[in-house]
Formats: sequence, structure tokens, C-alpha cells
Amino acid sequence: MTEEKSKNKDENKIKTIPDIKPGNVIQVYQKITQGDKSRIQMFEGIVIAKKGKTDNDRTITVRKVSEGGYGVERIFPLASPLISKITVLKKPKVRRAKLYYLRHSPRELKELKEK
Repeated sequence: MTEEKSKNKDENKIKTIPDIKPGNVIQVYQKITQGDKSRIQMFEGIVIAKKGKTDNDRTITVRKVSEGGYGVERIFPLASPLISKITVLKKPKVRRAKLYYLRHSPRELKELKEK
């Protein structure tokens, strides 16, 4: 019985998730359904937190600053079937596991240095 459950988990886990760390600038492509239409929406931002221990409950918090200067944060469960793909754009060097300080000083985003 446990073998059947593990096979089902492996079959459901088709997509590959890249190595995501706090500080990475990523693009998350998510399926959105509105009425009878469905489309893929892209959200680009910096990973400020990564939570969860197992693959099923792992989440990332992504923050971006929009054109008007408003900060937008979204929490994405990585095991969600609605996420079609994730791409990593930049991998800056950071020394913290949680980058909550970026909420209060947006200029810190520009000062993150590449590896």
C-alpha cells in the first residue's frame, strides 16, 4: 500500500523545480482561470522567504515593487498544480535566510550583488 502511494506521488510530481534560494530573482508562471477561459500569468520578483520542510508543504514568498512604487507580495506553494514553470533570472549573494528587511527599504533591492 505504501508503494502505491509513493508511485502516485512520483507520477503527480512531473515538473522540475529549480534550486530556489532567498535573494533569487525569479519568474513564476501560474495558470489562472476566469470563467471558462484560462491563461498563464507571470509574476516576477525577488524571493524573500522559503518555508516548509517536505516537498508537499514547501512555499516561497516573492516580492516585487510595481511601477507606482507599491510593493506586492505573493506566496506560492511549490507543489501546486497551477504553477506551470519557474525560471531563475539572477542569483545574488545574500547572507540571510529571510529577507524581510527589503520590505522597509526598497533601495536595498538594487544593492544586492551578484555571485
